[in-house]
Amino acid sequence: MDFTIGGTRGLREIRPGARRRGRSSECTAVAEYTGLWGWDVVPGARAVAGACSCGRTDCEAPGAHPLDFTPVVRAGATLDQATEAWAEVPGASVMLPVGGAFDVIEVAEAAGRRALVRLERMGLPLGPVTATPDGRAHFFVAPGSAAELPTLLYRMGWDDADLDLHALGPGTYLTAPPSDRGGLGPARWLRAPALDSATSPPAARLLIGTLAYAAHRSRA
Repeated sequence: MDFTIGGTRGLREIRPGARRRGRSSECTAVAEYTGLWGWDVVPGARAVAGACSCGRTDCEAPGAHPLDFTPVVRAGATLDQATEAWAEVPGASVMLPVGGAFDVIEVAEAAGRRALVRLERMGLPLGPVTATPDGRAHFFVAPGSAAELPTLLYRMGWDDADLDLHALGPGTYLTAPPSDRGGLGPARWLRAPALDSATSPPAARLLIGTLAYAAHRSRA
C-alpha cells in the first residue's frame, strides 16, 4: 500500500514539532517529513533486548533496517494518511530512504559537530544533519553526491588520506528522529530541517573540504 502526494490542505495542517491528541510522535514525524520536507518514509524494525522485531534470529542489523512488505508513505502524505499507514505497523521506527530526495555524507559525530560550526560561520548553504546514538553524523546533500565523492576527494587532494568519511546513496536508509536505532537510543537532529534547505540540499562539493579536514583532524 503506497500513499501518494496529498493536497495543500494536508500541508497546512502539519507544523514542525506539532502534536495531536491520539497521534504518536512517529505519526506526526512521518507527516512532517512527507508533508513539509517532501521525503518518502518507510517503517523500520525495532530492537528489544538485542532481538530484532523483524523476527529473524540471524538479523545482521537488529533495529536498524526497513521492515519487509510494509507500506511506503510517499512524499506529500497528510497526517491522516501517515496515521493510517503506521496503524498497520505499530511500534515501527521511522526510516528515510537515501538516494531520492537526498544523499548523505557520513562522518564521526565529533568531527561533524566541528565541521558544522565552521560551515555555519562561513555562511555556506547547509541541509539537515542528524546524529546517531552510536556517534555518527549524517549531512544531507544533493542526490547523486554519493557517486561524486571519490572524484571530489581526488580533486581536493584528500583521496590518499585515511579519512573516516563515507557517502550513502541509493539502497541505504537512515533512522530518523525521534526513532530509536538498534536499541541504542534515538536519532536526533544536529541541524533540523528547514523549508529553505530540506527540499534542495546543498551540493556535496560545497561541504566536502570542511568535512574532510574535520575528519582528518579527528584521526590525527
